[in-house]
Amino acid sequence: MKRSVFAKIFAGYFLLTCVLAGGVFFFSYRISRHYYEKTLIDDLQKLCTVLLVSATPLVEQQRWAELDAAMKRVGSSIETRITVIDRKGRVLADSEKTPADMENHLSRPEVFAAMQGGTGTSVRYSTTVQENMLYVSVPIRKDGAVAGVLRASMHMPHINRMLADFRNAVLLTACAVMVLGLLVALIMSRRLTRPIRKLSNASRLIAAGDFNVRVFLDNNDELRDFADSFNTMTEKIRGLFDEVSLQKQELDSIIASMNEALLVLDRDSRIVLANDAFRRMAHEQPLDGRFFWEIIRVPELGDIVKQVRAGHDRHIGEVTFNDRIFLCSASYMAQKEEILLVLLDITEIRNIERMKKDFVVNVSHELRTPLTAIKGFVETMLDDTDGADSRRYLEIIKRHTDRLIHITKDLMSLARLEREEQLETQPFNLKALIDQVLIMYEARLREKQLTLQLDIDSALSDMRGDAFTIEQIFINLLDNAITYTGQGGVTITARREQGQAIISVSDTGMGIAADQLPRIFERFYVTDKSRSRKLGGTGLGLSIVKHIVLLHKGTIDVESTPGTGTKFTIRLPQ
Repeated sequence: MKRSVFAKIFAGYFLLTCVLAGGVFFFSYRISRHYYEKTLIDDLQKLCTVLLVSATPLVEQQRWAELDAAMKRVGSSIETRITVIDRKGRVLADSEKTPADMENHLSRPEVFAAMQGGTGTSVRYSTTVQENMLYVSVPIRKDGAVAGVLRASMHMPHINRMLADFRNAVLLTACAVMVLGLLVALIMSRRLTRPIRKLSNASRLIAAGDFNVRVFLDNNDELRDFADSFNTMTEKIRGLFDEVSLQKQELDSIIASMNEALLVLDRDSRIVLANDAFRRMAHEQPLDGRFFWEIIRVPELGDIVKQVRAGHDRHIGEVTFNDRIFLCSASYMAQKEEILLVLLDITEIRNIERMKKDFVVNVSHELRTPLTAIKGFVETMLDDTDGADSRRYLEIIKRHTDRLIHITKDLMSLARLEREEQLETQPFNLKALIDQVLIMYEARLREKQLTLQLDIDSALSDMRGDAFTIEQIFINLLDNAITYTGQGGVTITARREQGQAIISVSDTGMGIAADQLPRIFERFYVTDKSRSRKLGGTGLGLSIVKHIVLLHKGTIDVESTPGTGTKFTIRLPQ
C-alpha cells in the first residue's frame, strides 16, 4: 500500500516521541525510586543514630521494660517500627510487637551486618508483621564492643504508596510531553510536506502537458532552491517541447509533401508510419499495424528488407509494382530496430534510358552501312585520283569516316554491354589472353620504340570471367597507353590477393590532370580534345572498360600525374 511522505515523517516523529517519552518515564522513575529509597535509608540511619543516645544507657543498665516502652512511644509518634536486639539475637524491645513473642533475629541479614560493626540494610518480607519492610540496623556499642543492634524499619506499602504517587506524576508529565511532541511533529510534518505536495502536484500537471505551472515557496531553505530549479527546468522543458513540436510539424509537413513514398517498419515488419505518397501508391488502404507484404506483394522488396535487417546497414535496389519501377532505399534504425524505406518512382527515367539506348543502337546501326559505303567510295576515288589537292581532301574524308565508324562501333558495343545483366564466366588463362592482345600492338610498340613489361602471377592461369570482355579491357587500356605515351613504356601486372584478381596497366605518358580524373569514365569525355581528334579517339573506350568491370562486380581506380604517367588498377572477385 502506498504511504505518503507526510505519513512517513509523522510516523517517524511519533515513534521518536514515544521512545523519548517512554525512556524519560522509565529512567526518571528508576532514578527517582533509587534516590527516594536511598533517602529513606539515610533518614532511618540518622533516626537510629539519634535513638542510640537514649537506647544505649537502657541497654547497658538492662532496663528492658523501660527500653521497650520508650521504643513503642517513639515508634508510634514517627510511624516507624523500632526494634532492639541483643548480642545473641534476642529481641529486647519492639515498637509494634511484644519482644517475648518474637523469634531470634540473629539470622536477619541487616542484623548480622550490624553485629559485624557496620550498618545493615535490607528489603524483605517480615514474618512478624506479614508484609514487606525496609530495614536499617546500626550497632549498639559498649566499651568499644558491639552489645546489640538498634533497627529501624518502615512498611513497604507506605513507601510504595508514596512511590506510586510519584510514578503517576512522572507518567502524567511524560504523557504531556508526548502529546506536546506529537503536536510539534504534526506541525513540522505538515510544514515539511506542504512544499513537497506542491512540487508533486506541479510535476503531475507537467506530466499531463501543462508547462505553464510554477511553484513558489515561502521557505528560505533548500526546498525553495529546489522549487526555483524546478521552475527553471520547467521553462527549459517548455522551450524544448515547443522546439520539438515545431520540428515534428516541419518533419510531418516534409514527409507529407514528399513525392517519394516513405514507409517505416517495426521489428516485426509491420507498418508504423507511411506518408501520403505511399498511401496513394497503396490505393488508400488501411496501413497502420499491417505487414508491408500485405500491401506490396513484391518478392524483391522482401529480399531488400531481409538483407537490411540481417546486416544492420543500408541497401538500395529496384522493385516493380503496379507496372511502375521504383528505386528502393532501405536503412536500418538501431534505436527501435526499425527499417526506413523510401521508394522513388524511376519509371520515366528508365523509359528515357531505354529510348536513348534504342536510339543509339538504331542510329549506330543505320549509320554503319552508309559510312561503310562512303569509306569504300573514298578508297576507290583515292586509287583513281592523281591530283595532290584531291587526294588530301579525300584523305581527310577517309580519316573522319574511319572515326565515325569507330564511334558507331563503340556505341554499339557499349549498348550491348548495358543490355547485359549478367556475364557467363568460365576459367581462362590470363597470360595467354594478354599475349593474344599484344600481338595486335607489337608493330605500334616497335614504331614508337616503347618498352613492354609483363608480370603475371601464375596463380591466375585459371582466372574466372568472361574472356571476350576481359580482352576488350586490355585492348582499350593498351590502345590508350600506347597512343598517349611518347617515350618510356607500358607495364602490365596481375596477381591474386585475398580472393581478388588485381590487374594494373601503367604507362609513362602525358598523364591526366587531377581535376579531370573524376570524369574520364564518362561517355565522349576526352582530356585533350584537339589531340584526341588528331589521334582518332572516340571518348568511349574507358566507359566501355568500366561497364565491363561492373558487370564482373569489380572496381576500377586510376592514379595519374601530368608528365609522369597513368596507372589503372582493376579488382575482380574470384
